[in-house]
Amino acid sequence: MQRLTPSALTFAIVTLAPMPTGAQTTFTGHTIATELSGGYQVVATDLNADGRTDLIALASRLSELVWFENPSWQRHVIAGNRAGMINLAVHDLDDDGIPEIALAEGFSTRPDRSEGIVSILRHESDPAAPWSIQEIDRVPTSHRLRWIDLGEALRLINAPLAGATSQPPEYRGDTPIYAYDPDDWSRSLVANDGGIVHGIQPIEWDDSTSRQSLLSASFLGVHLHRYDNGQWTRSRIHAGDPADWPASGSSEVGLGRVGDQDYIATIDPWHGHQVVVYTQDNGTWLRNIIDNTLEDGHTLIVGDIDGDGADEIIVGARRGAQVALYRSLDGEWIKQVIDDGGMAAAACALADFNVDGRLDIACIGSATANLKWYENQSIVDSPWSSVRGR
Repeated sequence: MQRLTPSALTFAIVTLAPMPTGAQTTFTGHTIATELSGGYQVVATDLNADGRTDLIALASRLSELVWFENPSWQRHVIAGNRAGMINLAVHDLDDDGIPEIALAEGFSTRPDRSEGIVSILRHESDPAAPWSIQEIDRVPTSHRLRWIDLGEALRLINAPLAGATSQPPEYRGDTPIYAYDPDDWSRSLVANDGGIVHGIQPIEWDDSTSRQSLLSASFLGVHLHRYDNGQWTRSRIHAGDPADWPASGSSEVGLGRVGDQDYIATIDPWHGHQVVVYTQDNGTWLRNIIDNTLEDGHTLIVGDIDGDGADEIIVGARRGAQVALYRSLDGEWIKQVIDDGGMAAAACALADFNVDGRLDIACIGSATANLKWYENQSIVDSPWSSVRGR
């Protein structure tokens, strides 16, 4: 990966080509649950240490955080009496084979009305029974939680949606991104971003180190946050959509690779209509719009779906209720619609749910209030090799 340099607002619209014969991946949709009012996030993880990947479903309008046990998809309650749940992240802190859960709740898009409660949930003995809850912090509009491996240290990242004094619709001002030390849950500042910060993603940026870095997507575009010798540094990759604030910047972000070239994929701008691929050319990041027809694009993940060594992009849109896959083929990005009208995808996740060596997709819907997994039934030359941007 080349070192970052400031980027010009260079972009091109790439017309989506018709799908060539044999280029599609075959999916079969399976409904796991309905009546998940305000479905907002799905997380794929093994919650009972049986070797199968289960699903945690977070629905903002429900008072229960629930998980569904693979393969029967039996429903279990993790915690009840919750309000305004917005995001979670999992990591096995005590090495017992079952992850702990970091949960953000008490959310509002108005910072002056948002409690922004961050808690750690732990199973007692049976993960199918209710879990214990330990509050660790309160930050207005706590919105995105992710665990990041910094080599010598593990941290929980908390990216609020906006700064504590920001107000809609402009959301002017700095927006902090924080890191928590799991030894004592002390909070430190990673960086100040700007306006709405909607997406963050830990990524493997530098092959020469085991430390992860962090990508963020905001009104100010895409930034890379790197940790070294106890210090964070922040560099801009691209300003994103060049429209005037607050229609500027980026909303979701992920890292992928095709051949020997890394790319950054985004949805632009906030809750935007564009799927964008950024690639480097002589140190400058070029902005290529590969689709500009989304309605309320809200989730983006990257992974090698067909086992060919190249990463595909999976995107979900809440309005229009669509899930789509984009693959690079002979230099063009090809769009395949996976679900058209049946999934108002607020979030998706990748995992091999039926243990057949292929990556499947799970998505949770907001207006559709459902949870589905899409079984990858394609015949591939080799098993899938990576999940990036999970």
